[in-house]
Amino acid sequence: MPAIDRRLTLTQSELPVDTVLLARFLIGTLLVRETPEGALSGRIVETEAYPVGDAAGHAYIGATKRNGALFLGRGHAYVYLAYGVYYLLNVSSEHAGVGAGVLIRALEPLEGISAMQRNRRLQDLRGLTRGPGRLTVALDIDRRLDGVDLCQKGPLRLVRDAHAAPEIGVSQRIGLSRETDKPLRFYVRGNPFVSGPKSLNR
Repeated sequence: MPAIDRRLTLTQSELPVDTVLLARFLIGTLLVRETPEGALSGRIVETEAYPVGDAAGHAYIGATKRNGALFLGRGHAYVYLAYGVYYLLNVSSEHAGVGAGVLIRALEPLEGISAMQRNRRLQDLRGLTRGPGRLTVALDIDRRLDGVDLCQKGPLRLVRDAHAAPEIGVSQRIGLSRETDKPLRFYVRGNPFVSGPKSLNR
């Protein structure tokens, strides 16, 4: 496939100032990780919103040293270690000083697939970035990127895609024991790289 046009980096003004709207908006955009060996990228095919006041979100307890990136204003990376095992990537989603975020749950791999396969020690393309912990390993995303402005030139950014707008599905979030009645998960219908139970991907 042709290289992604880095001039199409999303600007902060393009991002909705609303967590749920941003979670939907990010579906179909590109996540690009720049490395010394070249670019690793994927199309965002699944997100979850953790809006203001959501008890399941990390911003619920207020700003701390760990979650400070969620309060930087929309379009910043919040990276944290989950269960001491794998990193998860979120995009901050409100005005500066207001904490909330969007979890990036799955990508469709585009550039640097061989490097992603080495990072994951996995050849299976479908499973490469299908899940929030898998995609961070594939793209070499960890706490070094916490707080990075995703709308500026740098090691990690959001880029517009010329690809046709996808059909977006909506469901409850995955793996939560509370507030599961809220439709806060967005995904590309029929996309094989979407994670989660099949019943939620119909």
